[in-house]
Amino acid sequence: MKYILSILIVALLSAFKIISINSIHQFKVKSIDGGIIDFSKFKGKKILVVNVASQCGYTRQYAGLEKLYEANKEKLVIVGFPANNFGEQEPGTDGEIVQFCKARFGVTFPMASKISVKGDDIAPIYKWLTSKEQNGVLNATIGWNFNKFLLDENGKMIAYFPSKVEPDSDEIAKYIK
Repeated sequence: MKYILSILIVALLSAFKIISINSIHQFKVKSIDGGIIDFSKFKGKKILVVNVASQCGYTRQYAGLEKLYEANKEKLVIVGFPANNFGEQEPGTDGEIVQFCKARFGVTFPMASKISVKGDDIAPIYKWLTSKEQNGVLNATIGWNFNKFLLDENGKMIAYFPSKVEPDSDEIAKYIK
């Protein structure tokens, strides 16, 4: 309850421009296993946030995301956000999603509980990620699954990559080095 209340207060204050959140480190989200993902714990590492789905043409990117994560754990964390916003390609429960990701792709990077990444019910963290007014850097439109946001070690937005940009692409690698 305290977690939900703190999110609501931050969202209201931000909406009324009383505060401006310019770091992802301000966010805490429910993890897929029922715990909490506290983004402040990732200070000092780059963060790649990805909206994911199990029944999408891009689902194979889970393998590339896991490989990227394993190769760069000391300086990068990847956080997957399952979402059912596009073609109902993530219909499963959190438990089903975890089972699928571990069995099929060996996913070990943090995964959040299923959320909405667009529309009237957009999760506060995605509202922040997609709004220059909130993140201070860029506007982005989530048009499909596997969009990627890269943040620096201080939680500041660096770049946005659409679905077609693979996790092992030079476009992403140049920021991770």
